[in-house]
Amino acid sequence: MSRVAQRFALLREKGEKALITYVVAGDPDLETSRSLLHALAEAGVDMVELGLPFSDPLADGPTIQAGSQRALAAGANTDTVLAMLRQAREEGIDLPVLLMTYYNLLVRPGVENFCARAREAGADGLIVPDVPMEEADELLAATRAVGLDLVQLVAPTSTDDRVRRAAELASGFIYCVSLTGVTGARSSLPPQLSEFVGRVKGCTDKPVAVGFGVSTPEQVREVAAVADGVIVGSAIVGLCGEGLPRDELVRRVRTFAAQLKEATRLPQRAEARKDA
Repeated sequence: MSRVAQRFALLREKGEKALITYVVAGDPDLETSRSLLHALAEAGVDMVELGLPFSDPLADGPTIQAGSQRALAAGANTDTVLAMLRQAREEGIDLPVLLMTYYNLLVRPGVENFCARAREAGADGLIVPDVPMEEADELLAATRAVGLDLVQLVAPTSTDDRVRRAAELASGFIYCVSLTGVTGARSSLPPQLSEFVGRVKGCTDKPVAVGFGVSTPEQVREVAAVADGVIVGSAIVGLCGEGLPRDELVRRVRTFAAQLKEATRLPQRAEARKDA
């Protein structure tokens, strides 16, 4: 059982849903990114998406695009990010880490080579939004060969047949993109989200996590009521772009992540913690 699967199993036993947070690796610099991994773990985050900075992140909105540009300007690249992750593992970070990346960054060094290096550095899985299922054979083979989970994405426009196929291929969890668009904080969630998640869960028994547009504890609580996991990215990346001193940024991210995590606990679980 992968580290991702183990975490979802543990959360089911505890009556909690997974909080998955996204940070751009190297934003605003690699040392701060490593400190943020520790802060997120201390806040109780269940998994981290570590975004490899890329010049044309087509699934991402302005906030994460800006984070990628800051990371690239600071000198982050695949080699330095993997070295940073390896160091964080050596320092005791044991929560699941998924690399969120684009196919160019895998093709250039070779897909098998990339997957082997990512696994050796301590990654648990990949999220590659620009590889459709019909063209994923090489990537599926490479990830399975080294024991990396490969998360599959589905959207509100995905047919039931396509959702079932994604569920067959996915390992780790199914990523439900909450809306047709790019990442970024929204003031409200799509009204059809509950129906969409229910449709996906009706096609698979694998964990289902929802991302894109989730940015507040209230929205996390809303999503956690219907899904197995909640993904928050732009709200955290936005903090990284405020130019805060490192210690202040780390403190604010830790506090915010703890608030988000508290919102993933089912009501009866939260009451039990309050009474303890």
